[in-house]
Amino acid sequence: MQRDYLTIALCKGTLLMPTLDLLTRAGLPTCGIESDSRNMVFTYDQARITYLMCRPTDVPTYVEQGAADLGIVGKDVIEEQGKDVFEMVDLKYGYCRLVVAVPLELRDVSVKDLNYKRVATKFPVIAERFFRSQGLQVEIIKLHGNIELAPLMGLSDMIVDLVSTGRTLKENNLIEAVKIMDSTSRLICNRVSYRTKHKQILPLIEVVQKIVRGDVVNEN
Repeated sequence: MQRDYLTIALCKGTLLMPTLDLLTRAGLPTCGIESDSRNMVFTYDQARITYLMCRPTDVPTYVEQGAADLGIVGKDVIEEQGKDVFEMVDLKYGYCRLVVAVPLELRDVSVKDLNYKRVATKFPVIAERFFRSQGLQVEIIKLHGNIELAPLMGLSDMIVDLVSTGRTLKENNLIEAVKIMDSTSRLICNRVSYRTKHKQILPLIEVVQKIVRGDVVNEN
């Protein structure tokens, strides 16, 4: 990896296409990057840019450790991991919300009624912090997928998970009880890179901020 190149960690999955659109509008090269590509590194020598294709949960680590100068990832991942990075810009896309969801028969439950319950989640840090802030004690059960299955099989009393449309909750006879936080995509930056590569990073951040505000539309 060239030291004087700007390295940006990108999320595979649903955030990739709006991210590529943003980068293109910001004047950066994105030709050849496809959502189904198996390539993990894309380098553009003329622009001195390298992209790393990562799982969303890996993006903050690559940025914190300096393997990437910048990264684009959801606020939920940033909050869950608590990595030592600069959060530079709210990109306003990829909206979802992190919620406490319960079975339909508990639709009228209040927050205080969730004390001493079991909660299944991919976000144990955020979940524990939320319930503690409410003065509640819960048993956190960390899962990596199919969170909605846990209450159906008696593994947990409720879940904490990301929701966009709410369709998956409905299909599994779950209902949103409490919203913990909203999440959108964020541009994050390595702390050392912010100082050592500021001549590359600051102009890019300024352009991205203008695009988010609607001031710039680059038709490259």
